[in-house]
Parts: sequence; structure tokens; C-alpha cells
Amino acid sequence: MKIYDYKDLSSQKIEELCARAVEDDNIVSERVKEIISTVKTSGDKALFEFAERFDKVRLPSLFIDGKTLKELASKIEEPVKNAIDIAYQNIYKFHKAQLKAEEKIETMPGVTCWREARAIEKVGLYIPGGTAVLPSTFLMLGIPAKIAGCKEIIVCSPPQSDGKVNTYIAYVAQLLGIEKIYLIGGAQAVAAMAYGTDSVTKVDKIFGPGNRYVTEAKKQLQPSTAIDMPAGPSEVLVFADDTAIPSFVAADLLAQAEHGTDSQSILVSTSREIIAETIKEVGKQVGELPRKEIATQAIANSYIIYAENSQQAMDFSNIYAPEHLILATENFESLIPLIINAGSVFLGNLTPESAGDYASGTNHTLPTSSFAKAFSGVSVDTFLKKITFQHLTNKGLENIGHTVEILATAEGLQAHKNAVTIRLKNN
Repeated sequence: MKIYDYKDLSSQKIEELCARAVEDDNIVSERVKEIISTVKTSGDKALFEFAERFDKVRLPSLFIDGKTLKELASKIEEPVKNAIDIAYQNIYKFHKAQLKAEEKIETMPGVTCWREARAIEKVGLYIPGGTAVLPSTFLMLGIPAKIAGCKEIIVCSPPQSDGKVNTYIAYVAQLLGIEKIYLIGGAQAVAAMAYGTDSVTKVDKIFGPGNRYVTEAKKQLQPSTAIDMPAGPSEVLVFADDTAIPSFVAADLLAQAEHGTDSQSILVSTSREIIAETIKEVGKQVGELPRKEIATQAIANSYIIYAENSQQAMDFSNIYAPEHLILATENFESLIPLIINAGSVFLGNLTPESAGDYASGTNHTLPTSSFAKAFSGVSVDTFLKKITFQHLTNKGLENIGHTVEILATAEGLQAHKNAVTIRLKNN
């Protein structure tokens, strides 16, 4: 990992370091465009062909039904089942608390306004299944969708070599009451949910993280279908001062790096000693990982920033806008007000990002690539839309009518004025 001194970095260099662009982005964009076009034109036929081409599986059906899911779920190991149950309970508890009715507000006597939430009726969940099968993502998307009350939940996940899904995915489906999982991965899954095919229902909004092809497909299809956020390759920024524990910091950096070769693990530290010790720990720990080749490549594409103080460190973090921000310090309370841009924050030396990935209760579907500057992570609200209501009584019409008439006249919209005037005359 290359080390930079923050004080020596120009604004242009900082912008360059914070960019997530990859050399072959244009190639990915063109390939995704072709996949989307093929799915739109050929529907199910294209999906079968892509499964054979990309997943190396000849599927007899594009989906697994409830009976097969139940059979697969029954094979889950008891310790994993118990762990998923605990994660489910914590995630459900945290997200259930987000569902709150808003008060009615009387903006002036006789004029009452309020908002009510309505679930998005048809939602599509993409559950990655490439180099790692992620039942945790299924929990993170399925639970808030259920709490929100979405009427139809379409789930797509890449098939395994046996043409089925992992037993853990099947068990989560049972917990969520999902009766069907489509064996579709990549950009083609996003296209299928966006346009609909003979087998796949067209949805109103698409959710879920994925590789660069999935992310690019979501971006290209956004004009016709809403998406949760542009969630791409995973990333973490760890701030560490002299109260950090190097072995913990190294473990956090590697936890993110093992996601994929395009993941980023950034260390920003106010201690040169912590930096040196962390580098040693990374070298020691990475050799013990089953996914060490992936992690090693990701670490090679990451870097370290030495900052003279915590303000500099947090300034850089806010520019980078990390998906995950870990404050590896005993003094995290004083830093919280300085955080402007981050997907999810992990406080103190005993709070690994892994806790949020699996079971603390917060959602791990988060904005990457600096989109934390404008997007929030997935929540129950992501599956809802808010409708405003207003009601005027006779008194309310009298109180607000003249104001509306003046403003409508000022804008030259006579019919708007008349809609009020005709009521005032009959009031």
C-alpha cells in the first residue's frame, strides 16, 4: 500500500485518489448495453442463454419454486441456522422502528397537511452470488421490504453449478416467506426486472449490490426503473490514531479487501507507528486467508494517508465519502460531528465493519463510489413512497385564499386564481 502525506497532496491529487474509475469502464458499459438490449428483445430466451454463457449452467427452469426452496432450506447446518435467526431478529428490530406515522400539521387555522407512507408495490431484489454467496444481503433487502408491506417481491440470484441456490439463501427465503427465486445473475437480472419477461414480473424499483456489471445495468436502466442507489465494489476507510490496535485495523482492511479485486481498503492515520505496525499485520494476516489472492490484489490497489491531525483525516474522509467508515480510536465521540459523508459508521476499537455486514441490525446495502455524498443506505424508507395530503375547512379557505390568489396572479396563472376565487364566493 502506497503512503501519502496529506499536507503534500494537491486538491487535484486528492480528487484523483478519491476517484473509483477503472480503465475498462467503457468496455463494461458497452457490454452491459448489449446485454440489456438482448434481454429487452428476447426475454426468457436471452436469460437461458446468458445462464449457459456466464454461469456455465443449462437451466431447466428460470426459477426455483417454494417446494424446492423448502427442501434446500431443510439441509442447513444448525449453527448457521441459529446465526441467521439472530441476525434476522436484530435486523428486523432495527428496521421495524423506522416505520413511524407522521403527525398532522395545522399550518394555519383550518389548513391541515400531513404525509402518509405507501409501500412500493413491486420490488426487485438482486442477491449477489459470484465469488461469495450472500444470504446476509437477502436479509438486508428482504426484511425492510416485508416491513414496508411491498405486495410483490421478485428475487434474482445467480445459479450455482448445480442449477440451484445455496441452502442459506433458501433458508432466508423461508424466513421471509418468499416462494420463488429466479436463477438470474448479473446485468441480465437487472434488465429482466426492469423490463419484465414472460417469466419475470416487471418491477417498480430495483434493489441490491453487485459487481460492476450489475451497478452499470442499474445506472443505464434508471430512466425507466427506479433504483435504490448506485452500489458498486465494496470499500472501507479506517481512521486510526495512536489509540488504535494495529491487528484490528489490519483485519478490518482485509475484511473489505476479500470481497473482490476491485474493492478498496483505505487507511487514514495520525500515527506513523500505527501505520507501520498495521502494514506488518496486513502482511501477516493476508497469508492466512482462503481468499488471499483476491485480498492481496485489492490491497495493492489501496493506499494509506498520513494526516497530521484528526481534522485533516476527517476532511479527507468526507471527500472520499466511504461506504464504510471505521473510527479505530478511543476518542470517537469527538469525531462524530465531523462526519458529513459516509454510508455506515463503526465506532471504537471493538466495532468491526463485519458486525454491520451481518448481525448488528443496521443495513449493509450502502452507497459506494462517493455516492454517500447524496445517497443513504437501504432502509424501510427505501421501500416506501410518501404521499402528501391537505384539507381546508371553511375557515382555512378564508385564511389562505387571498394569499393563493395573489401568488397565482403574480405568476400569471389565472385559472389557479379562479380555483380559489370561485370557492371563496361560495363559502
